[in-house]
Amino acid sequence: MEIKRLFDILPYYETSFKPKEDVLAGKENGEWVKYDIKTIRELSDNISYGLLKLGVKKGDKIATISPNRPEWNIIDMAILQIGAIHVPVYPTISENDYRFILKHSEVKYIFVSGRELFRKIKHIIPETPNVKGVYTFKNFDDVPHLQELVDLGKENAVPENLENIKAGIKEEDVATIIYTSGTTGNPKGVMLSHKNILSNVMNLYHVFPVDETSRAVSYLPLCHVYERTNIYILLYLGVSIYYAENMATIAQNIQEIKPHILTTVPRLLEKVYDKILAKGRNLKPIPRWLFFRAVALGKQFEYEIKNPVFHTKRRFFDKLIYVKWREALGGNMRVVVSGGAAIQPRLIKVFNTAGIPLLEGYGMTETSPVIALNTFNKGESKVGTVGVPLKNVQVKTSEQGEILVKGDSVMVGYFKNQELTNETVVDGWMHTGDRGVIDKNGLLKITGRVKEIFKTSMGKYISPQLIENKFKESAFIDQIIVIGENQKFAAALIVPDFEYLRNWCHEKDLSYGDNKSAILRKEIILRFKKEVSTYNQHFGDTEKIKKFELLDHEWTIDTGEITANLKLKRAYIHKKYASTIYRIFNN
Repeated sequence: MEIKRLFDILPYYETSFKPKEDVLAGKENGEWVKYDIKTIRELSDNISYGLLKLGVKKGDKIATISPNRPEWNIIDMAILQIGAIHVPVYPTISENDYRFILKHSEVKYIFVSGRELFRKIKHIIPETPNVKGVYTFKNFDDVPHLQELVDLGKENAVPENLENIKAGIKEEDVATIIYTSGTTGNPKGVMLSHKNILSNVMNLYHVFPVDETSRAVSYLPLCHVYERTNIYILLYLGVSIYYAENMATIAQNIQEIKPHILTTVPRLLEKVYDKILAKGRNLKPIPRWLFFRAVALGKQFEYEIKNPVFHTKRRFFDKLIYVKWREALGGNMRVVVSGGAAIQPRLIKVFNTAGIPLLEGYGMTETSPVIALNTFNKGESKVGTVGVPLKNVQVKTSEQGEILVKGDSVMVGYFKNQELTNETVVDGWMHTGDRGVIDKNGLLKITGRVKEIFKTSMGKYISPQLIENKFKESAFIDQIIVIGENQKFAAALIVPDFEYLRNWCHEKDLSYGDNKSAILRKEIILRFKKEVSTYNQHFGDTEKIKKFELLDHEWTIDTGEITANLKLKRAYIHKKYASTIYRIFNN
């Protein structure tokens, strides 16, 4: 059957694949709760009937605030197949962002996962007269439970009416409004149609080497279009989808599920790599020597590498070392797809050498999201690039080097902001805000952000993201921001990898104490000076980090330094650490 709207995936799934119990699965009270396709379709239909009974009409907005769980997908389909618009909201945003999004989007009903998230919005709801009700996935207090809506739908089932509504929904109709967290100001509501997202799905599914016998573990937020589109692709391919409980349990969940595919952001892979290295450092001398020879070999990797010596060494280390790395990711991994931010080239090299195929892609919410992706096809992958543009988009660069994109996946526009839409999409070309180059083989390389590039007082331009990505290769550095706009030199605020630093101190017989006292130790400051000096060698004199300050706490979504999709909130960081930055440049 032809898939024109996102909800068409459900009947397609039912008619295309053999029945199985784990189309979707989530963990409740320590047990995996599984849903087959008939249950998913039945629940989706009943929720649709319930929403229709409540008076929800085509174009009305329905919000979900929840971590990943099967109910999210079921509600998503229920909303879409009555022509309503799904507004997924991050569970981790600030109170001000909740207030803005719930008012700005004009949502009529809200689904929340449980008590904690309901408490975050309870006092905001009276301020938003457009909200007519809230449903929760867990029973508590007197808040209506999702089952009540399901029961309402059963009592008021109108299958013929639902089919007529579905028939009237066009592929160009807006399916969702996704509020990008933004690094400054209020979030922007990106309107994406069924056609936008399906354009991405149909031009990506062939890249994933999985089928209906495969399993996926999902942990990235479904409220972000990256994971959401990935889930639609996995459903289209018949892959069983298991939702990790949370970031803290993902390693355990991977061992339980032994997945064949994982979509991720670099942050998780950096943590996995650091843990692998930490285990290697604790080995006895000869195994440790072999371990780090295997790591060093990995750094020589290139796609389609023909060096016979490399392949001989790789086969040797595979049986001794790489097999254990694969076991850490369940032992069945056919592909790991990384997106959302630039990944360190060394991770791509080492993971691929170890037999864990790792592909990097590039995109943005406004393009549904993928623009380019490294693939398994000959000539379509190169370390240091984000691969080839998808067939559904045209990509070019402006005279200023900005990446411009045109195609069916480019958004409908920003909700209630035509002025910004007109500034961002000009003559059909989406201005991404990213700088890049397209090489002679048609592969796209990202070179920085247009707006994030700054100029020193000496008139020299600096692209902080390139420097930051290189410095984060250091095992000592967890996060870094490069600063120096209108200053004489570039400097940095550095968040150490405290776990690694603690282990390093233990090896050196240095007392650690707490983070605050540790970063003041002369030995630690000297070690970071050595790291900075090492990585400075990769840059020209005006780009080198001349001064830095170590910070005594991690940057998290809750502390405000990073967005919900793990990007630096540069303006916020500059404001929060203004006194530290002043000291760097004026001491």
